[in-house]
Amino acid sequence: MKIQDLLRKDVMILDLKATSKEAVIDEMITSLVEHGVVTDFDTFKQGIMNREAQTSTGLGDGIAMPHSKNAAVKEATVLFAKSTAGVDYEALDGQPTYLFFMIAAPDGANDTHLAALAELSKYLLKDGFADQLRKVTTADEVIATFNAAEEDNKTKEEVKAAPVSDDKPLIVAVTACTTGIAHTYMAEEALIKQGEEMGVTVRVETNGASGVGNRLTTDEIARAKGVIVAADKAVEMARFDGKQLVSRPVADGIKKTEELINIILDGKADTYKAAAGSSTEENESSEKLSLGAAFYKHLMSGVSQMLPFVIGGGIMIALAFLIDNILGVPKDQLSNLGTYHQAAAYFKTIGNAAFGFMLPILAGYIAYSIAEKPGLVAGFVAGAIASSGAAWGNLEGTPSGFLGALVGGFLAGWLVNLVKKACAGLPRSLEGIKSILLYPLLGVFLTGFAMLFVNIPMAAINTGLNNFLGGLQGASAVLLGAILGGMMAIDMGGPFNKAAYVFGTGTLAASVASGGSVAMASVMAGGMVPPLAVFVATLLFKNKFTEEERNSGLTNIIMGLSFITEGAIPFGAADPARAIPSFVVGSAVAGGLVGAFGIKLMAPHGGIFVIALTSAPILYLIFVIIGAIVAGVLFGALKKENFNLYRWVYLLRSL
Repeated sequence: MKIQDLLRKDVMILDLKATSKEAVIDEMITSLVEHGVVTDFDTFKQGIMNREAQTSTGLGDGIAMPHSKNAAVKEATVLFAKSTAGVDYEALDGQPTYLFFMIAAPDGANDTHLAALAELSKYLLKDGFADQLRKVTTADEVIATFNAAEEDNKTKEEVKAAPVSDDKPLIVAVTACTTGIAHTYMAEEALIKQGEEMGVTVRVETNGASGVGNRLTTDEIARAKGVIVAADKAVEMARFDGKQLVSRPVADGIKKTEELINIILDGKADTYKAAAGSSTEENESSEKLSLGAAFYKHLMSGVSQMLPFVIGGGIMIALAFLIDNILGVPKDQLSNLGTYHQAAAYFKTIGNAAFGFMLPILAGYIAYSIAEKPGLVAGFVAGAIASSGAAWGNLEGTPSGFLGALVGGFLAGWLVNLVKKACAGLPRSLEGIKSILLYPLLGVFLTGFAMLFVNIPMAAINTGLNNFLGGLQGASAVLLGAILGGMMAIDMGGPFNKAAYVFGTGTLAASVASGGSVAMASVMAGGMVPPLAVFVATLLFKNKFTEEERNSGLTNIIMGLSFITEGAIPFGAADPARAIPSFVVGSAVAGGLVGAFGIKLMAPHGGIFVIALTSAPILYLIFVIIGAIVAGVLFGALKKENFNLYRWVYLLRSL
């Protein structure tokens, strides 16, 4: 999206007369109505005020972005307005607001308003950009300021995409994290920056949530001295056959960039050998992974594919319960909560359909990570059997849930690899039927019958675990909540963080019908704390942080409220001895308080946007704030020196 396409010069207000928040909103909406963008003043204003009631769109640093997706909007438009004197807009930093961007999106515009927010944020975080806007006197100057910033961005992107010269060593890299949002792009920036400092050209391909960016060409790979794969999920590997390659978690692509580049430059990387017949995605490493590293990598490959189904289906089911709670359900019909009213039943049906794919997808892509495409069908079957509970001697047994699907995925991958080895000696004339007949038939046969036996103990374990969690009260619930909350802050997106999150989502399936999971609520509370703690620290201890760090602290408000723990990573990486213990303590406090009061959550993600789906929204928010204050005060008090941070442009893709 090009923001200039939405910025209309005729609706701009370059000298706001209003001196209060609501008066500013009224003045901007009036301009939109007068110029035919908005058809009904009151309807659109209600949408704006409803959004402001959630949390102020005054982001701080003199900037506000009120926005609404509204039936009264005829066409997507961004209104720019400027106040010379400044307005008390109830900004998050408590300071006056000078620049306003009112985003109006029609109902049928998909996520136009979110895209506009992200694009605007990308510009407004540029050094000096906001100061330039405060100086403009005409609408043409506003557009010119954005055009100049866009050209600067284009120049940087062209540098990335420019043909590689032969005057510097070339290293190619691939970055990927399980969500494809924060780590992926932070690793890209870190590798490119470190390469520039070391006199090396690093060409980076990103495997992000929106797809592959800056895809490596055959020529670049051929000319490269070596390959760096910084990824927590499967990426396309066969193309690197015969190249010096080092494979590490994506976190190393952020924190250990110099080490990775030096491994390639010093010729210490192993030569990668692609498996026979591989052509697409595989996650085999050039170095022999430890058992723990291999387990984590395969698991995260399954989890990354599963999460969209969990999030989409889980929230739809949660909304069904919320609708029935709002409309009311008789006490004798509580067993039908979520389907009692027709409106709720629609949401529940759709959510169940999405949720039903969760276990097959998890097991399928774990198997895919281990055995490539032949493992996919066997993995799906393993997940489906785990979901159904079918067992030897009892085909209508008890579902083994998340644990059964996890074991089934690994089992399917290993069994398919055995089948592939067994078929390796077949005549070349039978090569064509391996993938379409032998692999799926033998894989499904072996995996399916194996799961009939695996389901017996795994169902018992799953049932026992759910009963245990359901019975947690008092000190045990506090301890579990504190542990899960603290784990979310240890590495903020790394193995500990993901382990806690996977555990939380694993408890959700069995607990949604009973009002949600305390474990999931503790996980999300703990994950929201670190970015919010950064904001608290930069606000209360301004003299200990650079201007860039303070600006990043404001961005972390959005990150924290959105349950994007990765927002705090640059601070943790820059000063781990002080930041990480502080974050862990604050997150453990928040998680422990949630566990102590038995607050449940029916959604696997969303932060403040799904706060209504907790069993005690206000109390939950208070506990998150308490955790953030504890962590922020500790971090600020302990901090001694200023540290440079990575730029945040790519993180804003997650908004």
